Amino acid sequence: MRKLANNELNRLNVKEYKNSDKTPIIVVLDNIRSLNNIGSVFRTSDAFLIEKIYLCGITATPPHRDIQKTALGATESVEWKYFSNAIDAITVLKQSEHKVISIEQVEGSISLEKFEIDKNQKYAVVFGNEVKGVQQELIDISDICIEIPQFGTKHSFNISVSAGIVLWELYKKIKL
Repeated sequence: MRKLANNELNRLNVKEYKNSDKTPIIVVLDNIRSLNNIGSVFRTSDAFLIEKIYLCGITATPPHRDIQKTALGATESVEWKYFSNAIDAITVLKQSEHKVISIEQVEGSISLEKFEIDKNQKYAVVFGNEVKGVQQELIDISDICIEIPQFGTKHSFNISVSAGIVLWELYKKIKL
């Protein structure tokens, strides 16, 4: 085996990315403190052709050196929009007929692997603050809550890890 060079990976350039068919998912980041986490979610969103990212509350916006460190240019390919309040973002999403999914541990949540996709549906996936998670008021207006199964001693994943797990699983169910 030989490691492939970047020019052998046949990746899209930014213009091709912007013109490609996107995965019908909008990622909502609410009150994310870590700029590295934000950059990581941009990079993961680029990898899975995510339609757009909504940055809400205290979540920082590009351009920023610390976002760029982990995004590695994905802030140029993935569209984004800022909302000062996540409720406003969710309201816009519901008006455009997105099913809103909060990623949180709640009563009655659906385990990620059991969640069934409607391929004709557009989705918005809400990720909350690194410490407090998704705000209760956002859970209250979500259509569904999904939980990532965990089997060790910790109560949660890092936001960027959660985004990677969830977006890959949803991408597989929608596109493959």
